Order: sequence, then structure tokens, then C-alpha cells
Amino acid sequence: MMKDKIEEVVNYIQERCLWQFVSRSWDREENIQGIMEMAVSLFNDEKVVLETDYDRCWFADAKIFISDIKRLFSWSKDLTKEEAKALFTGVKDRMLEITVEKSRNEELNVPYY
Repeated sequence: MMKDKIEEVVNYIQERCLWQFVSRSWDREENIQGIMEMAVSLFNDEKVVLETDYDRCWFADAKIFISDIKRLFSWSKDLTKEEAKALFTGVKDRMLEITVEKSRNEELNVPYY
């Protein structure tokens, strides 16, 4: 079931990925969005365009992330391109929910930083 796979990947991210903890909510949103978009492209062996420093940073994080997903989760090798996109979209949505929407860290929304 896709929901279970999403939660497995979310648990992996929460345990091992520091990129979920940037200091402001808008940075977290941008970072998670960028990495998950790169993850879809890398997982599906699509061409990746690296125009900005952000693109290169997200690419580096997504490359390690996808390598681990393929190594740690045997079910990942059976995903179609559409399923992979659904998986990483679900992961992105869940991570944003956890790290931004439901976060109790009030510093995330301080505009002076």
C-alpha cells in the first residue's frame, strides 16, 4: 500500500536526513520541495537540469537519498514512474505537514532572520 511506503520513507528521512531541519518555514518548504522534485527525476532516470546553486545542493541531497531508498527498500525497484512520482509527492506532503504545518517551533516563522 502506497501510504505505508510513504511512511517508511518519511521515517527514514526523520532518522537520517538533516536537510529537513533548515531554520525557517519557507526555507524548509523550498528545500523539501526541491529535494523531492530532484528525487523523482533521479529515481526515474530523467534528465536533471542544474542551473542554480540551489539545484546543485538539492541534487546532491537527492542523489544520496535515492541511492539509500533503492538500497534499503526492496519494494522500490518495482515502482513504475507514476508510482515513484506519487510516492515522493506523498513524502513531500507528509514532511511539510510534520516539519512546517504541525511544528511547534515558533522560530520557524520569525521574519527577522
